[in-house]
Amino acid sequence: MNEKIDITISFATSNSHKFREVELALSRVGVGVRRLRGKGLEIQSDDVAEVARFASADASKKYGRPLIVEDTGLFIDALGGFPGPYASFVFRSIGSEAILRLLGGKGKEEERRATFRSAVAYCEPAGVPTVFRGSIVGAIAKRAAGRGGFGFDPIFIPAGHRHTMAQLSIDEKCRISHRAEAVTKFGEWYVRLGGNVYQQNLDDSQRADGRRHGFIRTGTGSRT
Repeated sequence: MNEKIDITISFATSNSHKFREVELALSRVGVGVRRLRGKGLEIQSDDVAEVARFASADASKKYGRPLIVEDTGLFIDALGGFPGPYASFVFRSIGSEAILRLLGGKGKEEERRATFRSAVAYCEPAGVPTVFRGSIVGAIAKRAAGRGGFGFDPIFIPAGHRHTMAQLSIDEKCRISHRAEAVTKFGEWYVRLGGNVYQQNLDDSQRADGRRHGFIRTGTGSRT
């Protein structure tokens, strides 16, 4: 873990588990986190990046400061991508066991393929959101296992692993997860720009360097 924290960012979330994971991932690149116990308005969209983009713009105006938000989706191939960006709602509504029942007749790993996708969006009150993506491919387990993590972690086995996300320690999870990938991309970019992303003297070469390192300026539609 990187113990030298020179810059900080506010993170708007009502999820304490998510905050702990983001805090750990960002500490490794030298960024501290302040928690805002709330979140921006969440729109309905099939794209987690679009959900995060809108929420970050709304939250930054609401709290009057630069901040990040994070949105996650679980996309199961055999279910046509369900529950997708609605994973949190589906988990609260029907839980993991319902997902396992839906896949009950599918025994092969390739028939249970799934992907966790994460989007971290940075925005300031008068700025354009910047979005960073992360993902991890795996398979839905045949039964829930583990007490760590949260949400659908007990039924998701990352590719190349024998245990579910919930059976990993938080340190192990934050080295491989979709959320850690997106958060790390943001943190590395934020550090390169000294924690002052929209400073007036930021020249085009620095902005181009940022574009080469994993973020999307959603206002222009440019991608990496």
